[in-house]
Amino acid sequence: MAEPSIARILVSNDDGIDAPGIKLLEAIARRLSPDVWVVAPEMEQSGAGHSLTTRRPLRLIEVAPQRYLVDGTPTDCVLLALKGLLRGRPPSLVLSGINGGGNVAEDITYSGTVAAAMEATLFGLPAIALSQEYRERGSITWAAAERHAAEVVRRIWDAAQPWPGDTFFNVNFPAVPAAEDVRGFAITYQGKRALGDNLSRGVDPRGQPYYWIGPAKPMGGATVGSDLAALAENRVSITPVHLNLTHVAVAEAMRQAFE
Repeated sequence: MAEPSIARILVSNDDGIDAPGIKLLEAIARRLSPDVWVVAPEMEQSGAGHSLTTRRPLRLIEVAPQRYLVDGTPTDCVLLALKGLLRGRPPSLVLSGINGGGNVAEDITYSGTVAAAMEATLFGLPAIALSQEYRERGSITWAAAERHAAEVVRRIWDAAQPWPGDTFFNVNFPAVPAAEDVRGFAITYQGKRALGDNLSRGVDPRGQPYYWIGPAKPMGGATVGSDLAALAENRVSITPVHLNLTHVAVAEAMRQAFE
């Protein structure tokens, strides 16, 4: 397979600039392009969604050549990179991740990893969000992403030319003990979980009640063709995500009611 012509890559994430996933993604990006820039949050921003910091100034700090941290959200990082650091010389591709944990189904609406790709898409740039599913949080196995991420990015880049408007790709690698256990690739749609209670309740040392939002507890199976089903089958899920959230059929029906 011919190498893609990717002149410059911007890498970001939501797990923070020191996370193992972004270090892996940076190494993968350097196999795809000679010009790689990293702009990532100073601290973990999981669950930040597509949020901007607007009530305080932001700091963009160089920690190594072409490697910067931002004391803000993933969206802040991409915005500062595109409109500040790389203004007038944008990247050919934006890669976000590799997240420690899957970003499928409703995760897409919460994920800072996905949000970084969304922000790039709003500026008309090709973008891919990448996440590695796990079975036990304390022992994430990166084998699937390490083996297959470069190939997935290359194949998406080649197949998506010209890049579809207002669209990014959400890639999830299955939780497998070894890269050889990956059973292939699947083009999927966003799935839907039946969610259980993810709210913990307690009392602090002063006797005041508190609530703590934790990981969602999925229940039930996965619909065939969804991102959830692909991961359950140990396949890499590749979902094209469109930013226009309009439900066209409902809009047409409502238009008739209001005319």
